[in-house]
Amino acid sequence: MGDYSKALQFYTRAHKIYEKNLPPIHPSLAGSHLNFATCYEKMGDYITALEALYSGFRIQQKAFQEGNPAFASTYSWFGRVYRDMQNYSKALDYFEKCLAIDLKTLPEGHPFQALTYSNIGDVYRLMRDYEKALSFHQKALNIQENVQCNSLECATTYTNLGETYRQMKDYSTALTYFRKGLEIREMKLPKNHPDLAVIYHNVAKVYLATRQYSIAMKNVQCAVEIAQGKLLSNHPHLLDYKETFEKIRENL
Repeated sequence: MGDYSKALQFYTRAHKIYEKNLPPIHPSLAGSHLNFATCYEKMGDYITALEALYSGFRIQQKAFQEGNPAFASTYSWFGRVYRDMQNYSKALDYFEKCLAIDLKTLPEGHPFQALTYSNIGDVYRLMRDYEKALSFHQKALNIQENVQCNSLECATTYTNLGETYRQMKDYSTALTYFRKGLEIREMKLPKNHPDLAVIYHNVAKVYLATRQYSIAMKNVQCAVEIAQGKLLSNHPHLLDYKETFEKIRENL
């Protein structure tokens, strides 16, 4: 539901029980650290997220052999956090490690592979290698649109594609993909979920670029309103939304 502070409270309670009743290298303890990392990443506290990831990873290294499927999720979260921190080479390295395990341990065309393709594509977008970004996003869609998968993961790929086309200044195609992603998220998520704010902000940036300032303002206001209710005041996403809000306001 996007209430990460409350989630942390419950994860902390569970972790204390694990610490009391399980050996120090039990996989459930590693999973507990990954839960912490997930919350901190969503809250924009990337340093603490990394600390939690490394804690979980050290346990996994003692509990599993290299290449165990359990490492795939950990590598994926390392990739996400380093992407958030704009360390794209490290992000790409971890996503590729995740993909190598996925390709080796999962059947071809598994939804997890699609998710990793989309993550890799998003890193290439941020590196402004749009040709590679589109290629990996298309690999993701080829799986997601042809097998039963989590529709929210498909929405993420649509959103990533929209951002790629927006940066390429193909605004009509960007809007097409944003609308596809938004339709799924509006259907599947609460109205105040932070993932909805992401798309509202993306749409606002398209309308800002095309000088349709009233529509841009409507969308960015939705993003800011959600973020103010769900994110910390210093969260990078909220600060980004407010910056876009000011740019639009100056043009009205």
